[in-house]
Amino acid sequence: MKFAGVSRRDFSAGVSAIVAGAGAATTARADAPPDSAGGEITRSHAAIHQEVVFAAEATRVYQMLTVAALFDRVVRLSGAMNSMMKSKLGAEPTRIDARPGGAFVLFGGYITGYNLELIPETRLVQAWHSGSWPAGAFSIARFSLSGNGAHTTIVFDHTGFPDGEAEHLAKGWHLNYWEPIAKALAERP
Repeated sequence: MKFAGVSRRDFSAGVSAIVAGAGAATTARADAPPDSAGGEITRSHAAIHQEVVFAAEATRVYQMLTVAALFDRVVRLSGAMNSMMKSKLGAEPTRIDARPGGAFVLFGGYITGYNLELIPETRLVQAWHSGSWPAGAFSIARFSLSGNGAHTTIVFDHTGFPDGEAEHLAKGWHLNYWEPIAKALAERP
């Protein structure tokens, strides 16, 4: 099966590369001393960590991230749709298959990927690909939710993206996710 021009085999290879780049060694050199990393561990990759609080219960916040019709509202309220980037976005509708291994298409096809882990109201982990990245390049976006009734905190971590993208992505998460999610949650269904 191919999705967004990437086969499952290429996707798996990309996820393996992300895991290896995040510090998980896949092979060991026989001649490397036990106390040496032997060049297997990279500590130079950028990562994004953000914490955001929403005035809504965890169920609603989780649904905003996993239900296509609700996330489509987020897309329409996003900075991407209200900027020059709008002309770069494809015409593909928002699609989210909210199952492990399920594909998603966001922002008109500019963002694509696969859901790796979904624990309702608690955690969402995605293999995430931007249309400006090389084919087969995926990052890991991890959304951890915790709620106390009327408020939900998302602890967000994004790793494995191409070098030089951190500043742009960090800003993009605010403009295209957190701010429009807050606006969409403030609207009454």
